Amino acid sequence: MNRFMAMQQAEDVRTLIEELVLIPSPSGSTTEVISKVEAYFEDLGIRTERLRKGGLLAELPGREKAEQRMMTAHVDTLGAMVKEVKSDGRLKLDLIGGFLYNAVEGEYCEIETAGGERYTGTILMKQTSVHVYDNAGKAERSIDNMEVRIDEKTSSKEETEALGIGPGDFISFDPRVQVLPNGYIKSRHLDDKASVAVLMRLAKEIMEEAIELPYTVQLLISNNEEIGFGGNAGIRPETVEYLAVDMGAMGDGQTTDEHTVSICAKDSGGPYHLGLRKHLVELAEVNSIGYQVDMYPHYGSDATAAVRAGHDVIHGLVGPGIDSSHAYERTHIESLEATYRLLKAYVQSPMRAY
Repeated sequence: MNRFMAMQQAEDVRTLIEELVLIPSPSGSTTEVISKVEAYFEDLGIRTERLRKGGLLAELPGREKAEQRMMTAHVDTLGAMVKEVKSDGRLKLDLIGGFLYNAVEGEYCEIETAGGERYTGTILMKQTSVHVYDNAGKAERSIDNMEVRIDEKTSSKEETEALGIGPGDFISFDPRVQVLPNGYIKSRHLDDKASVAVLMRLAKEIMEEAIELPYTVQLLISNNEEIGFGGNAGIRPETVEYLAVDMGAMGDGQTTDEHTVSICAKDSGGPYHLGLRKHLVELAEVNSIGYQVDMYPHYGSDATAAVRAGHDVIHGLVGPGIDSSHAYERTHIESLEATYRLLKAYVQSPMRAY
């Protein structure tokens, strides 16, 4: 199963994924997970910098500093906020990120109050019980019908507010992570914590094995990707190439799978840089790395956000294949391995004159 990635590297990536997805981090509430990644890099002797927007920069020094590369992955996830405390004490919620209410129906969740208290709950339809509601199966999954049942003794707005819960409190979803013996990993928030884990473990190998890089590489761990502007800050003026490491989306008409690395040709923001895409494909073929070239019609990466913000960079996007994106997701260690190997080859490769 792990022909090309050392067993310890694969195990480390799996462990990091488990640790990361268990830290609640919906967009707008990412301090804890950023601190986790920051401590990991600093333990390796990697210089880090916090951005004002909350993201993290980590620098892997290379021989050439006048021209640099940047790779980014994001730790923010889908989530929700308390929209309203209802008269019966339950919560109306509003979504953070691009997904549908039915994707979280029945999910366990956690509410974090502005005062730091944490309460558990379940996201349900108001009309859940078939013993009570004739339209339980047909009612619209919407902001008006979905609610959070809090695991506390409360049946009124006043009792819930007395817990410290109110509008604007963050709601995170239970990831339900499972790492299976056959290499499959299923969990919420593999988008994009799987890619963050790959970058973290690659940085560890580069530092511990003293791998000499031809160009300094800035690692940007962004924290607002799910709401569209995570990767458009902290980009050094020396940055020539900007490579987003995010999920590859699977479904009808897609080539992406759970066992190779996905190289994106185009997303909803338009085509990625053709020269960089060709370079990534060539690296995959020369190194016998399984890959697929794909397009994502309803997708925008941090690289897209950077280009839209006006940064003059050569941009690209790669990542592991993720099944059922923005729901209960799944990937395989082979896809993570292929992504890892492509990134390792990329950071050691010459920069092309595109």
